[in-house]
Amino acid sequence: MTASVVVFDLGNVLISWDRSLLFGQLISDPEELQFFLDNVFTLEANQDLDRGTPLPEVTAKVSAAYPQHASVINELTSRWRETLGGPIDESVRIFRELKARDVPVYALSNWGADTFAMIEYDFDFLQEFDGLVISGREGVTKPDPEIFSIMCDRHGFEPPDAVFIDDSPTNIAAADALGFDALLFRSADELRRQLVERSLLH
Repeated sequence: MTASVVVFDLGNVLISWDRSLLFGQLISDPEELQFFLDNVFTLEANQDLDRGTPLPEVTAKVSAAYPQHASVINELTSRWRETLGGPIDESVRIFRELKARDVPVYALSNWGADTFAMIEYDFDFLQEFDGLVISGREGVTKPDPEIFSIMCDRHGFEPPDAVFIDDSPTNIAAADALGFDALLFRSADELRRQLVERSLLH
């Protein structure tokens, strides 16, 4: 079956995201910064946001565990937006070309409910999706099959109908097991070639 729908991850596929964009401004020593990212505000801590825990609760929990870093952690509450770079322009161009060809395009992203609300209207293309499933709003994250089911059930397609694009090998493996045509995002140029091969782009 040829896929007729495209599902994009957001972070580091369409919008650049990196904790060090903010914390690198607050911690000047490279070794201290790496310790902070590896041990204090970790990717696991960020996953609490993705599951829907409000940002103030996450920062309070991490600050309690690492009180010596509380002043840096608490900057997230007002400056979380600075963990984002900007749109990944060539990926956004691909997204818009798909839309111009009337390909249904959806987003399925691990992203906090309150942090997504902070930026939902900052990137105009986010309003152009045919539908978005944001993990923090659902209380379940990729790679759990449940969030893929939510996407498909809500928007009326089956996994074999869809190309799924994500920068996480774990999420790609989960999508592949469910029957999606799953593409690991490495670059916009490679993605364009893959979509041309599938006749979704010229």
